[in-house]
Amino acid sequence: MARAFVFPGQGSQDVGMGKALAEAFPSAKAVFDEVDDALGQKLSAIIWEGPKETLTLTENAQPALMAVSMAVMRVLEKEKGFSLADKVKFVAGHSLGEYSALAAAGAFSLADAARLLKLRGQAMQKAVPVGVGAMAALLGVGAEAAEKVAAEAAQGDVCQVANDNDPTQIVLSGHKTAIDRVAEIGKKYGVRRAVPLPVSAPFHCALMQPAADAMAEALATVTVNKPVVPVVANVLAAPISDPDEIRKRLVEQVTGTVRWRECVAAMAADGVTEFYEIGAGKVLAGLVKRTAASASAVSLGAPADIDAALAALNA
Repeated sequence: MARAFVFPGQGSQDVGMGKALAEAFPSAKAVFDEVDDALGQKLSAIIWEGPKETLTLTENAQPALMAVSMAVMRVLEKEKGFSLADKVKFVAGHSLGEYSALAAAGAFSLADAARLLKLRGQAMQKAVPVGVGAMAALLGVGAEAAEKVAAEAAQGDVCQVANDNDPTQIVLSGHKTAIDRVAEIGKKYGVRRAVPLPVSAPFHCALMQPAADAMAEALATVTVNKPVVPVVANVLAAPISDPDEIRKRLVEQVTGTVRWRECVAAMAADGVTEFYEIGAGKVLAGLVKRTAASASAVSLGAPADIDAALAALNA
């Protein structure tokens, strides 16, 4: 029996997330205080009080989601005696969640992870003027069909697979003109529905190159330790531990595909039977179940979740 900890990405945020943890556990409250100090802003107030539009801004949502994930980790480790190094085989995170996974595994300090994600959010927002890019989720098809849709919809524009989430959900990203063509083109490739996503920028495509350059510069100045457990990288769908490779893959991730389905499949093929989603929401648990049907997937985001899972986690 092996287990993996997985960390959510943008879209899982909700006003009030992590508040019950901070009220129940001093170690969780300390995480939010530390993130506030690192960023020089009361991000915790935005997380717990909103407004939602402010929390949803990419530069706030990214460090906020990481803070909630790390609050859960601190409670497990400091207050419940859980050891990630002893009890978990892999960590992985969806897009920004890869930073949460790395922080959980000790590759980044909490403060550095917060500052990197703030910068990442700002750089991704600035990379493309509002209205020029877009994203859409294709439902009912896998990666192969989605690649064909993207290639046909491009017509000289950028149109790429941004997220391979599960066997029936692929997200495309690129110029809005290309994404607007996706719904009609998708019909002949079996796309059940193309759903435009309410995002402020076209993430994980070539249009994000200015953000990738900004992250390369920032990551070059940050200390990266060897993680205590291997991190399954988004762009490789394979585990990595070398600090220089971690930097390289995080830069590639800005413009590259989040190969989440393959990440989950690789962990399952390597013996992982239990997945724990650490942080806000339950998005990843659903994606895991659709990729590795025989594995269990549990979401830990509230005090009651942690208490309910402790016996299994310490087994």
